[in-house]
Amino acid sequence: MENQTTVTEFILLGLSSDPQMQIFLFLVFLVIYLITLAGNIVIIVVIRADSHLHTPLYFFLFHLSFVDIRYSSVTVLNTLRNFLAAHKTISLNGCIAQMFFILLSAGAEVLILSAMAYDRYAAICDPLHYMERMSKGICVLLVSGAWTIGFFYALLNTVFTLKLHFCGYNQIHHFSCELPPLLQLSCTETLTNQVVLLTSAVIFGSSSFLLTLISYIHIISTVLRIQSAEGRHKAFSTCSSHLIVVGLFYLTGFLQYTKPSSVSSVVLDEIFSSQYSVLTPMLNPIIYSLKNKEVKTALRKMLGKLMLLK
Repeated sequence: MENQTTVTEFILLGLSSDPQMQIFLFLVFLVIYLITLAGNIVIIVVIRADSHLHTPLYFFLFHLSFVDIRYSSVTVLNTLRNFLAAHKTISLNGCIAQMFFILLSAGAEVLILSAMAYDRYAAICDPLHYMERMSKGICVLLVSGAWTIGFFYALLNTVFTLKLHFCGYNQIHHFSCELPPLLQLSCTETLTNQVVLLTSAVIFGSSSFLLTLISYIHIISTVLRIQSAEGRHKAFSTCSSHLIVVGLFYLTGFLQYTKPSSVSSVVLDEIFSSQYSVLTPMLNPIIYSLKNKEVKTALRKMLGKLMLLK
């Protein structure tokens, strides 16, 4: 190891080495990013502008959109640059910084989704005490807790990564600096890092997933006791958007960060990562706006006002 050069930058090989394919992928990722930005900004503006949406559910949706903008920007902006760059490099410190913000954004998103599940539980299973359970102070506390826990989750894994030494081979078979492919390039033993990553991901992911699961067990049990079919449909419709988002995010993210290195695959890693870090932030506002009558009504009202101003 003494004869090997210490790595100060990495080469992100991305999704393809074919120049024509890279131009195509640049356009695809650019469209996805613009849709992500536009969709989430619209959700944020609509929620801020319409007083009818100043409720706990939309408070969490507002912050989910903010997280999605941050998450997509951390991942996609550097990817877009690399598609057009002759040298697709990122410094060691830049790579670790990107990894930190990816973990932070993912951690905050997971916990905000859990808070949204608890909100639906309180609204459907205990409507008489809903405003007491989901007061403004509690909502702020839940979102603050999501960012704080996400920060410590990212910090824990980053601190252990900083102790690693990278030398010789510096090509990352991925389009961003995520922790699993980064560990594969270390010249030093990564067992501790793998244990920390697996343990923190399982504890962090399973606890938030358990909260979501328990909430929905109670929700489904309550909804099934509703006598009218219309009442059941209305109750389920308020949860379906959230369930779709949770399913998309949890499944791919959890598999990526907990699967053993022995089953690691470049194609599989990129598919998983594209889903939870690129596609999910784009799909969230689309899913919530298309399946949510209140958001669509507020959006129509806002567009109507803009048309009148013209």
